Amino acid sequence: MHGSLRVPGPFEAPGQALVRLRHSAEGLPGKAAPDPQLNKHSSPRSGEGGAKRRLGLARLYVITPDASRERVVEIVAASARGGAEIVQLRHKSLRRGELLALARELRALIADALLVVNDYVDIALLSGADGVHLGPDDVSVAGARRVAGDRLLIGASASTVDAARQAVEDGADYIGCGAAFATPVKSEKRIIGPAGVAAVAQALAPLPVFGIGGIDETNLPQLRAFGVRRACVIRAVADAADPEQAVRRLHAMLTP
Repeated sequence: MHGSLRVPGPFEAPGQALVRLRHSAEGLPGKAAPDPQLNKHSSPRSGEGGAKRRLGLARLYVITPDASRERVVEIVAASARGGAEIVQLRHKSLRRGELLALARELRALIADALLVVNDYVDIALLSGADGVHLGPDDVSVAGARRVAGDRLLIGASASTVDAARQAVEDGADYIGCGAAFATPVKSEKRIIGPAGVAAVAQALAPLPVFGIGGIDETNLPQLRAFGVRRACVIRAVADAADPEQAVRRLHAMLTP
């Protein structure tokens, strides 16, 4: 994981870790202030709003591209209108203060979709997002769970059944599994194909497993043929002439 998040020790309570994250946020570029909503002892996973229940019903998961703020906002709004149940803010070009400001803007913009922040546990907490997604090079799932407690849904990337099971044992609520197909976003990633995604999904059922990697309207039927009912997309929406309609078509393809 990039940034300065220190995983708490075994005797540091999630509340103490969150206080530390609040103080560290004051030093983020852009002087982002802590969100007063963090004083509430609500749990997105199990409290009012039922984020974990909504996760269990989710089919389409849209990830934002590295684009201008205006374009990211446009894509997120269109995705929510089109019926995407989850939107992930993933932007490798923004400084952390800018990312926090954008996450807060998106949080205020969408209510019908779960908002997930890529990589940064602290930004997810401070922005009021529903969750954080962690890759193999980020902070560990177990470490993130110690910091976040039940305040966040946690997603993890995995390409094998063993890796996925370990992530779940460590506290992950869902898995992003791939690469299903070749993708220019992570060209170095091993392609496991629809069969590989299906194997992980079947092994972890009923836990949500989303296929990811090069998925679009042309190859999504291949995933469906293997019984995969959940998918993450980036370019299939971001590069579409009409992102909202693209989301509607993709969602219809995933709906039984």
